[in-house]
Amino acid sequence: MYIYQTMSNNFGYIDIILLGMIAGFIILRLRSILGRKTGHEPKIYPTFSEKNFEIPNNEPKDLNKNHEKLEGSDKKEFLKGAEVAYETILTSFAIGDTKKLKSLLTSDMADNFQQAINERNKQNIKSEFTFIGVKQSSLEKYEKIRNELFASVKFVSEVISVKKDKDGKIIEGNPDKIKEVIDYWKFSKNILKKGPNWYLSEIVSK
Repeated sequence: MYIYQTMSNNFGYIDIILLGMIAGFIILRLRSILGRKTGHEPKIYPTFSEKNFEIPNNEPKDLNKNHEKLEGSDKKEFLKGAEVAYETILTSFAIGDTKKLKSLLTSDMADNFQQAINERNKQNIKSEFTFIGVKQSSLEKYEKIRNELFASVKFVSEVISVKKDKDGKIIEGNPDKIKEVIDYWKFSKNILKKGPNWYLSEIVSK
């Protein structure tokens, strides 16, 4: 009886050892087949399983674009955007919207516009401005200097512009007369920076 019990206990230990060996073998096989998780595996996005999910590329998309010339559809698109910027800058300056101006001007030009607005406010001058429209816009000059692009544009527009003093007396302009204005503005853009935005960098006097 004692011998039988001893043999049963030994067989129990042997079974446990065999099961442990089998389990270890299975784990090693699974690891060799499936690989080991290192923490650098690509994340799985179930909601994108049927779509081409790509990691965003942080580099500017137009780095390889030829910036030596501005012509064709690119020129047309640029002038269209320049006209919008021209109107926005003029109307924003008239009402003193410095926040919108900063989004369209270089830092130096933003400082110049801010000083002009401050001086106007100091003298209690009120600006009333109505933008009628751009009659013509043309690219006068385009050049690339290292990573900076510069484009000079001639604008011919029609506006109604009036300045009044603190008492409401007109000191400049005529509220009943449309005036033709010709401006030469230079826009700049850094091709290494993300985004398509051009910024007004200079107002040329001619």
